Amino acid sequence: MLLWINGPFGGGKTQTAHEIQRRLPGSVICDPEHVGFGLRRMLPPGLRANFQDLASWRQGVVEVLDLALTRHDGVVIAPMTITDSGCFAQTVGRLRELGHDVRHFALLAERETVLRRLRERGFGHLLRYVAGKDAPLRGESWAVGQLDHCLERLREPEFGEHLWTDQSTVPKTADRIAVLAGLTLAPNTEGALRTRLRQVRVGVKHMRFD
Repeated sequence: MLLWINGPFGGGKTQTAHEIQRRLPGSVICDPEHVGFGLRRMLPPGLRANFQDLASWRQGVVEVLDLALTRHDGVVIAPMTITDSGCFAQTVGRLRELGHDVRHFALLAERETVLRRLRERGFGHLLRYVAGKDAPLRGESWAVGQLDHCLERLREPEFGEHLWTDQSTVPKTADRIAVLAGLTLAPNTEGALRTRLRQVRVGVKHMRFD
């Protein structure tokens, strides 16, 4: 089974993927973003754009996930934002055509909720403490610029299953996905502080500077 976790940038895809992987023995995360940033780094800076526009990215993601799903004995988790219908058909749709059990989930939230989460990514809590809760989202301008488009597109029926997460924690969202996919996660026994520290580590690890 493939769990494709979609959603706006800053919507909690990566954190939710890691929460599921932590509590689901044998599961692995195969992040399509790694393929995309590898392709971007091959290009001169002036030619770097949305890597999803590259056929090599779409084909590569399908090839790698097909291999993982065929050879790995466990659930595969792919956290990746996709809002274009054609790109969705050529990745998620193509994997379904190959016979894989693909469960797609779009994590949605109100605009202000996503903006707050963007401020809290990585070292965001420290920034908010130093500069105030309304500190500008330096380094997140691209994500903010894409936010309205993402939220509008992902509400469309083709991007179901929709999960609204405004009032949900990451562990609770992971629980909901597991139930809908017919999976059983190990109980979440972490305290709030330990959970937050782990999420900060995950956020810092996935910070991009190019």
